[in-house]
Parts: sequence; C-alpha cells; structure tokens
Amino acid sequence: MSRREDDAHAETGSLAGLKVIDLSRVLGGPYCSQILADHGADVIKVEPPQGDETRAWGPPFQDGNASYFQGVNRNKRGIVLNLKEAPQREMLCTLLETADVLLENFKPGTLEGWGLTKDAIQARFPRLIHCRVSGFGEDGPMGGLPGYDAAVQAMVGLMSVNGDLGGRPTRVGVPVVDLVSGLNAAVGILLALHERERSGKGQFVDITLYDCGISLLHPHLANYFMSGKVPTRSGNAHPNISPYDSFATADGEIFLAVGNEGQFSRMCDLLGVPELATRPEYRTNGDRNVNREALRRDLERLLSKWHTNQLAEKLIRSGVPCGPVLSIDNVVDHPHTSHREMLVEIGEYRGTASPIKLSRTPASYRRKPPKFGEHNSEVLKKSEG
Repeated sequence: MSRREDDAHAETGSLAGLKVIDLSRVLGGPYCSQILADHGADVIKVEPPQGDETRAWGPPFQDGNASYFQGVNRNKRGIVLNLKEAPQREMLCTLLETADVLLENFKPGTLEGWGLTKDAIQARFPRLIHCRVSGFGEDGPMGGLPGYDAAVQAMVGLMSVNGDLGGRPTRVGVPVVDLVSGLNAAVGILLALHERERSGKGQFVDITLYDCGISLLHPHLANYFMSGKVPTRSGNAHPNISPYDSFATADGEIFLAVGNEGQFSRMCDLLGVPELATRPEYRTNGDRNVNREALRRDLERLLSKWHTNQLAEKLIRSGVPCGPVLSIDNVVDHPHTSHREMLVEIGEYRGTASPIKLSRTPASYRRKPPKFGEHNSEVLKKSEG
C-alpha cells in the first residue's frame, strides 16, 4: 500500500487523528496499541537500542523478525530511542508535545528514575493520557515487582482451576492475562479520552497483570463467595452447567455447551432419545450437574455413533450450541473465518484481523510490522522540524 493510500485509510478510522507514543514491549502493551492502530490511530512504536525482545522469540522468523513480534505490531511506525540518554529523552518529550496517549510497560520506577514521573509528565503535558501496563502496580506488598503472564496465571488462581480433573494445575494455552491486560488498557485509554472531552485534562491509566488476571476468575470467584468451597480443576467441564464439556465421537471430539432445558431437550430429540430429557436425574440443569458422570456415560454411548462434523452441523442448526474441536490449521481454513474477514495479508505478512467490526469506520490494515528503526528519519525529522 502506498503512503497516500495508507493515510487515506487511516483517516477513515474511528481513531483517526489520535497520536499514540508506544514505549511498550512484549505483548500486553503492543496488543493494546495494535487495537488502536487498526482503527486509525497513528502509533509510533519506540524501541530501545536492543529492540523489542519478541523480535527474537522464534522460530519461526520472517526477514529476521519472529512471528511473535509480527503478530501484534502492524499498522505502527517504528523508531529507536535510548531513553537512558538525556538528549534522547528530550526527543521523546518533543514527540509527546503533539501526542494524545503515552503507552508504556516499564517496571514502575524506571521512568521515574529518568525524571519522567507521573506528576512531571502530567504537568508538562496536561492533556496526555498516560497508560502503564505493569505486573503489580507501583505500590502495595508486590508493588514494583516484574510480572509475566504465566507467573501471574499461577499467582491469581487461574492455573488452579485449569487442567484435568485430579491433574496438575495447568497454564492456559494462550497468554490470556497479557491479552486481557492489553484489552483493558485499550478500554481504559478510550474511557480517559472520552472524559478528556469534558474536562480537557489527561489522566493516568493504571493496568496491572495481577488485577486483570483476577478479573478473569468468573464464575470461580462468584462460586467461592457464595459457597465457601475452593474451586478445583474440572478439565473441559463447566463447574455450573451440564452437559458443558467435550465428548468423544466416532472420529474426533465435539464440545457441547448446553445451557438450558430447551437446548437439552432438542439435543436428546436429535440423538433419537427424547425420553432422556424427561428422566428425573436429567430434568433440570441442577439435576444434570449432580448426575454429570452418569450423563457423560449416556451421552458418549450415543455420540460414538456420530461423525463429529455431521453431528455439530445438525445440533447447532437445531439451536444447540456446540462445536467440533478443531486444530489451528482447520480454523484458518474454515469458510466462516474467511467470511468474517479475520485474516489479514499485506504482501508476505499474514496476521489476525481485528474482531471489532464497526459499520461506518471499520478497521484497516495499512502497514506491515515495522523493521527495527524503520521510521527513525521520517518521525524524528518531523518532530525536530
């Protein structure tokens, strides 16, 4: 895409005209800034001289950059600044003079050590939204300590409820804490920008992995508050709903997400056993929860006669939520993935599209992830001028 086309697409986005200085690295911050960039914000990614470490988190690699970096850094202009040096910090401040948002995930105390305290930033740039994504925040018993997704998953109890029944605590297979921290950072920035329309003032947005990890514990915390019982691992099964689990079929696995009595009745009809829904031990969700092991045996006996895709198609079209358990390549090739435009291609770059669909101002995909320091002269020359 040409520069002119890039600018035209950016101007149509819902965040057109928003300028974001992104000092963040790894995942939570970059995921946040990619959300903003996809919707038209001008995001300037500022890397230290050693670069964002995820450039090396591979294989696989493309043009020297790991897929991990490529996945969360499109639509950004990339520059390099050594913020340990005073003149380079002043160059950052020059950029901030025309910026709306500063996003960073330095360990608390790092910017402060360079004289860039929250108060100093607010005083010099009163309209600036300053968002920090950190492990635990700057104060409290764990204030200032470093945090990484998997370690936080362990600490906040996510691992304790994830894994096979009777098995060991298991990390969720995607960095869910980092990702939801990035989402919450984007939400927090947008909330602060909306409030700025009233007050004319910026503010500090404090996002921590610890807080975001705890926020994911539904329904386990709600169950604990009401029952006093400590939740445990249940494999793929839901602690409150049955049948809500994966089940073996003749040629694979299907996940049944049966949330009410009507769905359970329709499922039993389709499986050719309408009487199953009227048995006293399965009549309500509460009954099925108490008798979930017996229900599993009954269902797997019936499901063993069905092919996964055939069964999933029939069930979901009859109003029973379910899905075949697919691998990543199956998801990429699925026709609905294409229909929902969830894949992005820019030259040789392939990525995951924005799930946020706006009718008048949709996301656009204008730039491949930047090469290291690719836009130094373009951005810094303009700021000096």
